[in-house]
Amino acid sequence: MITWSRLDRAAGGLAFDLGLYAVSAGFAAITAATSTLLPHRAWGAVAAWGYAAAAVAVLVQWLAGNRDPRVRAAIVGVAWVATAWLPMLIQSVERAGGRTDRAQEEVLVVEDGGGRLLHHGTPYLSDDTIARLPVDERLLGYLPYQPGMSLFGLPRAVAGDAWWTDARVWFLLVTTAALALAVALVRGPRVLRAVQLTTVLPVCALTVATGGDDLPVLALCLLSLALCARSRWGWAGVAAGLAGALKLFALPIVAVLLIHALTRRRFGRFALGAIGLPVLAVVPPLMRDPGALVDNVIGFPLGHGVVTSPAASPFPGHLIASGLPGGRLIAAGLLGLAGVVIAVWLVRRPPRTAAAAALFSGYGLLAAILLMPATRFGYLLYPVALLAWAAALRMSAGPEAPRDRVEEETGGRATAYT
Repeated sequence: MITWSRLDRAAGGLAFDLGLYAVSAGFAAITAATSTLLPHRAWGAVAAWGYAAAAVAVLVQWLAGNRDPRVRAAIVGVAWVATAWLPMLIQSVERAGGRTDRAQEEVLVVEDGGGRLLHHGTPYLSDDTIARLPVDERLLGYLPYQPGMSLFGLPRAVAGDAWWTDARVWFLLVTTAALALAVALVRGPRVLRAVQLTTVLPVCALTVATGGDDLPVLALCLLSLALCARSRWGWAGVAAGLAGALKLFALPIVAVLLIHALTRRRFGRFALGAIGLPVLAVVPPLMRDPGALVDNVIGFPLGHGVVTSPAASPFPGHLIASGLPGGRLIAAGLLGLAGVVIAVWLVRRPPRTAAAAALFSGYGLLAAILLMPATRFGYLLYPVALLAWAAALRMSAGPEAPRDRVEEETGGRATAYT
């Protein structure tokens, strides 16, 4: 039986590399030819060549009998530049030159939020204000993110329409910095694979080039996990808190990490940043216009806005909600049931290692994404990256691992996380 571990190690990792890049090249080429979203087509037209070049480079390395991980790492880096950075920069330059089809809606929404934050003190518009906008502008009037996300729109609000003021450039800079710090903290044979699945996997590279707002959230969560693994609880809380100040999607991961910190008797140090920063982020808009904050961050994602979210990827939750009588209630019930099961599991077997917390977060978010009535295919980058980093964290020689193993063994329970 072929296991993931054997597949991952085949030919020193080169077999999986070659398959990933070859399949990704095909996906990018198909996207360039068939996607109905113009930013996606533009990404595919550039990324297909990057993936193809990476596949050729891996094949040459394999045939030369060279299994040096440093060469593999270099190929990953070049592939990320070719499939994420380069398409994003091309689209940013073309957009600055007047093209209106070179960014997804979330880029415009974040930049508009930055402008409102600069000029009005809050990035949000109330439902009443959005209802008075022209019909085709109402969807873009919503900012369904935490207030911190609007900071990425400030460069454009301050300096105008230039390629470097595009919110995607700043999304990617923060993502790169957070991932670099995480890699520096995590050592072991699985780190390269984890980085690969967080950067050059098409669901990640496409998101970077066309939208990008999820990547800094994910990267900060991964950094928090890496800091937890090194018992740097104060900084781990800061990284988790920054993620939570950007997007509510990070809060389930933050909640798992709070339980993990509790098992390590470091709850206070971690919670100071993890809870304090998201709370501080909402104070200014809450004081300015609390109704607008609720309308955008809670009401709109739950389907109670002036317009509804276009998120409609064909996952089970959406299919049930849209295809069955009373489907929305059924989907909500299934999602709630999954939440109860996850909560009970979290209480009964709290994660005692960063690897366990990553696994828990990855599987929990995967269940939520599949059962949510309205969701996006791109959200899969969260569970994919978390599960990949769980393996890297487990293999990393963190200071917490020996202590956790003793605690589990003396408690009479075996665990797969240490």
